[in-house]
Amino acid sequence: MTEISRRIFLRFLLIFFSIFLQFLPGFSDDSDSQKDTKDNDADASSRKKNGSTIFIMCMVLAAVVTLSFFLFKLWQKKKREEQYARLLRLFEEDDELELELGLRD
Repeated sequence: MTEISRRIFLRFLLIFFSIFLQFLPGFSDDSDSQKDTKDNDADASSRKKNGSTIFIMCMVLAAVVTLSFFLFKLWQKKKREEQYARLLRLFEEDDELELELGLRD
């Protein structure tokens, strides 16, 4: 079960990153008309601004992935505890039931 859930999580992560990478070219300002009109200083500052924007987006993405991973692990732990409690209740000796059935005095 854990290997299957791990595979599903990795597939989800791969799809999420591939979609995220589709948006990266849209953040660049490298059109030919803009290159001719800008100075070198303005071009360098815009590249720095784009780089910082991409870095912030990557950090936010990493935080979201980390948070979702820990929430998934917490959900798995709660589910496991619920199943264990249900198993204990299933095999728990019920004195009232035995008295009702007349198995015990």
